[in-house]
Amino acid sequence: MHCRICDSTNLELAIDLGSQPWCNHFLKLEEIGKEPFYPLHVLYCHNCGTVQLDYTVKKEIMFGDHTYLSGVTRSLSEHFKNVAEEVDNRFFKDTQEKSVLDIGSNDGTQLKHFQALGYDVLGVESSKTTAKIANEAGIVTLNDFFNLDIVKKLDRKFHIINAAGVFFHLEELHSVTEGIREALRDDGVFVVQFLYMKRIVENLAFDQIYHEHLLYYNLNTIEVLLNRHGLSMFDAYLSPIHGGSIIAYVTHKEKKEPSDRLQAMRQAEVDEKSNDLSTYLEFARRIQQMKSENLVYLQQAKQQGKQVFGFGAPVKGNTMLNYFGVGTEYINCLVEKNELRRGLYSPGMHIPIVIEGELQELPDIYYVLAWNFKKEILSNNQHLIKKGVEFYFPVNPKDA
Repeated sequence: MHCRICDSTNLELAIDLGSQPWCNHFLKLEEIGKEPFYPLHVLYCHNCGTVQLDYTVKKEIMFGDHTYLSGVTRSLSEHFKNVAEEVDNRFFKDTQEKSVLDIGSNDGTQLKHFQALGYDVLGVESSKTTAKIANEAGIVTLNDFFNLDIVKKLDRKFHIINAAGVFFHLEELHSVTEGIREALRDDGVFVVQFLYMKRIVENLAFDQIYHEHLLYYNLNTIEVLLNRHGLSMFDAYLSPIHGGSIIAYVTHKEKKEPSDRLQAMRQAEVDEKSNDLSTYLEFARRIQQMKSENLVYLQQAKQQGKQVFGFGAPVKGNTMLNYFGVGTEYINCLVEKNELRRGLYSPGMHIPIVIEGELQELPDIYYVLAWNFKKEILSNNQHLIKKGVEFYFPVNPKDA
């Protein structure tokens, strides 16, 4: 095993979440019990400080076709709108014939907001179903895996390149990063949006570790990758989306000086030992403690005869359910809005998924797996809370 970023072989096991199924493989009835399991181990690189998985489930398995849709959640669409407006206002407000490329563009939600601002938009999306949805909505989308070869075929440069929630997925990490450098205009801005590992640790949000997320970035570690490919970050901020994500602005090396807020965030990582092995070993200990506490809570609910439903069937929820060993003996069903998951079952724990509008009864407790949209969930469900339904958040994010 070589470090995915710096090629070092000086790696050490930091977090062991056992053997788990690919968590976006929601199952049809006939697939139950036949799903493959893979190791879910997080290694620490002693050379560059990056934490990363030691096993790669092939990208064709994970991203060739899946059921995740970014347009389903109002808060996420609103976040994408804000990002588009901010980037445009700050860098390209008065630019003519401006263009944007979105890597891992999903159903085109982010690009719709750029299109509304007058951009020529292009998405590259590996999932067949989601690329089709985007194209049908008028968002030009290539159904392919983005890499340097794709860039050479496109033979064009873009004012903005966006990668939201995709940069930690990349099996072809260096080809993709080199492709971004090649496709970015001299005055262009690469907007990279990624889960912030520092905040994952603070939130105890270990469920955000799963096979699709091959790498877990802090500012210090992603900059090692960017610098290796002639790119550098010049500004960044922490957004509450997904429990805490960095929205970072990147351009060609030595084009822009780093902002004061970026410098302050870099220093905070040093002061708080965010990239030290000791921080991750302590995180692993806290995960084990969290498992014990959650099992006690669910066992007590069962003893009291309470019905528990899962709220949402997010991909990350399957890491938690599988690591805790929580199946239908504790949770009757997972309640979802996403129609693509109708009639499916969660991988590993085989909990049935029910579409929200078709529920026949209410639970006593909603065990909230989609905790990263806490504010939206509590706001939308005040009527249920008034009826006495308890919303239990196994992860309590600082500002989601």
